[in-house]
Amino acid sequence: MRVPLSWLREYVDLPATQTGRDVQAKLISAGLEVETVEQLGDGLKGPLVVGQVLTIEELTEFKKPIRFCTVDVGTANGTGEPQEIVCGARNFAVGDKVVVVLPGAELPGGFAISARKTYGKTSHGMICSSDELGMGDDGTKGIIVLPPETEVGKDAIELLELVDEVLDIAVTANRGDCLSIRGVARETAIAYGLPLRDPALLDVPGPNAFGHPVQVSDPLGCDRFTARTVTGLDPEARSPIWLKRRLQKVGMRPISLAVDITNYVMMELGQPLHAYDRSLVRGTIGVRRAEEGEKIVTLDGVTRKLHAEDLVITDERGPIGLAGVMGGADTEIADHDDLENASSDVVIEAAHFDQVAIARTARRHKLSSEASRRFERGVDPQAAAAAAQRTVDLLVLLAGGTADAGVTEAISPSAPHTITVPADHPDKVAGVEYGRETVVRRLQQVGCDVYGQDELLVTVPSWRPDLTEVNDLAEEVIRLEGYENLPSTLPKPPSGRGLTHRQRLHRRVGRALAGAGYVEAPNYPFIAEQVFDQLGLDADDPARRVVRLTNPLNDEEPALRTSLLPGLLGALRRNDGRGTHDLALFETGLVFLPREERRVAAALPVDRRPTDEEIASLNAALPEQPRHVAVVVAGAREQAGWWGKGRAADWADTIEAGRAVAREAGAELIVRKGQYGPWHPGRCAEFVVVADGTERVVGHAGELHPRVLKALGLPARTAAMELDLDALEQVGDGTPQAPGISTFPVATQDVALVVDAFVPHADVEAALREGAGELLEGIRLFDVYENAEQLGDGRKSLAYALRFRAGDRTLTVDEASAARDAAVALAGERTGAVLRS
Repeated sequence: MRVPLSWLREYVDLPATQTGRDVQAKLISAGLEVETVEQLGDGLKGPLVVGQVLTIEELTEFKKPIRFCTVDVGTANGTGEPQEIVCGARNFAVGDKVVVVLPGAELPGGFAISARKTYGKTSHGMICSSDELGMGDDGTKGIIVLPPETEVGKDAIELLELVDEVLDIAVTANRGDCLSIRGVARETAIAYGLPLRDPALLDVPGPNAFGHPVQVSDPLGCDRFTARTVTGLDPEARSPIWLKRRLQKVGMRPISLAVDITNYVMMELGQPLHAYDRSLVRGTIGVRRAEEGEKIVTLDGVTRKLHAEDLVITDERGPIGLAGVMGGADTEIADHDDLENASSDVVIEAAHFDQVAIARTARRHKLSSEASRRFERGVDPQAAAAAAQRTVDLLVLLAGGTADAGVTEAISPSAPHTITVPADHPDKVAGVEYGRETVVRRLQQVGCDVYGQDELLVTVPSWRPDLTEVNDLAEEVIRLEGYENLPSTLPKPPSGRGLTHRQRLHRRVGRALAGAGYVEAPNYPFIAEQVFDQLGLDADDPARRVVRLTNPLNDEEPALRTSLLPGLLGALRRNDGRGTHDLALFETGLVFLPREERRVAAALPVDRRPTDEEIASLNAALPEQPRHVAVVVAGAREQAGWWGKGRAADWADTIEAGRAVAREAGAELIVRKGQYGPWHPGRCAEFVVVADGTERVVGHAGELHPRVLKALGLPARTAAMELDLDALEQVGDGTPQAPGISTFPVATQDVALVVDAFVPHADVEAALREGAGELLEGIRLFDVYENAEQLGDGRKSLAYALRFRAGDRTLTVDEASAARDAAVALAGERTGAVLRS
């Protein structure tokens, strides 16, 4: 919301010494986000005056049209003689009043004006456009043409209000009242302790039976509709300079007098209005929900197919406007340049619509307007009649119209919202003793009616629909007393507490993966459900059951993730597309699994610590949120160089990443062949843990399926791993212990076993470990060999290095050999392995 300081001063008598920066500081202290203060006319120096074009000579010998003009500027040039000026614009004629900047002046941006020779003539100054003066969009292109009655020689800086300060306020979603000069003026008056001249306090005639007929069929969607009629408008009437300049300063483009007035009143009072050409309205104006499939052409010229939940304005023909969003082209007020079709009689609409209905309609049609922004944040319903009256008054004043005696008001009665709050409640929330008098005074400044002593009965003003409960009232007291006055106290945690075991594991895993060369890439937890099709998940896969958000940040991603892979693979795709092809990324984060039974969470108190039962009830209403860890790799895992050949990342790297995570959790991880979703069925491993004698699959790793790579646009041979970190924590034995270093030598024995090609290495290794017994310190597969001539068809050789060591003695050769033979024997018994000769 842009707020000109000159406009603000009309309603609050600010001291003359107060600058925009001073007002900014006051409003920020009161809780408004005043982002910038724009200095309009900064660096502008006169003389800048009104001139009248006397003659125009067309210079035709140049490539583009050039005009040599003489302009009467009165005595502003010190001589009274016509000023000779060269100009390339063509939107003015002899006799027009224009803005002239004379030599010695300086325009915004440090552009100094002097007499100079150009196109064979000497130009003594310049005829100005709105862009050159920093005025903003005035709806025209070219030179500013002033009204004929403007006095020649008059100071244009004052006339066009070129010097001003504009506060740019980022209005939060709950403060719709501050999307108006009236609302910001109220906050300014409170901040300075000054009275407010409320522009909505107008004498408004009561409703009667002579107004334009209105029928509201949906009182829940529209609880108030005021219609007023003004007739006999002068079709040649134009918006005065002061009106245009105020609209430009708040960021709006002047269009035509009737439209400009409705926009002006909207910015002034915060009440959106709409003006209909009465000659184009057929019969009764109605408010109802749209019928599915109905269509309307809105003012932007777009034909829109309506939804059954859209609230529409109608006449006998059907929809003539999207309520609270945008009017229809069928009843549009003609532009002021179209005198043949100019509107002489208009019907003014000032209505109050349901916030949610307008917000959904605007989002559904991707049509955000100044009106919808206000309605969806909350508009003062009591201001509708005043806004309509203000519009009528301005139309009569500026367009020579006549106010029709008829006044239509369709109102659904509703009681004002009241809240009962203990007088000391703000004290408890803030930890500061404000006292009853301060609480009552601050609430009354906001506009509340307050009654009672220890228990206050507070009636909320109509312009503050965001005040719904006791804590909202406490916040008003605290912010007006100054957030900066709240004491700063650090919490005092009891001694002996630190990170939980889960938090420590999370940190260890992150450090381990970072140390292994992975880069952390956190992602948003939102996904589109079609990503499960791209990942190749079965139709009944549990991962497809998602938690959907009622109000998602992005309509295309309305669900919470059940896997880390979609976000992580998206990050890999973006980086690969931007030229980084060797990638190893990881993420640890929560996934969200819906509960079978849906529960609604109760609001927790803020004046005390919630009880364990209240916290448990809240947690029970939340989805399950286990922590997962995932990695993705693509490109080179080891770079080539003078030291030798490089190595491409593959499925084995992701399996090793899973083992590294398990080591940090102190969990024993079983790795075996698996098949699931996005992974290649022949290059997929599943991770299994054993708890209470029961096996549980906790993750998968391997190379992704080519179809998944194509669907997601990923590099060839991309591999990934995902593990349930909480499940590992449950079976782990706590913080890993540093390995002991024996003083006795190691005994190494190598064995090469021949097995059938389909026998997994993991089964052979498990048998060797169990058979070798306690003396086995480590085992490593260092060679896989296949040769049909030497080994036979369908056979392979697995070579292992076995390390034996005792903690209390040096092993003999016989002891090491016996342990090796026992290991080989058990492997042969379980897998059919035989020693390779």
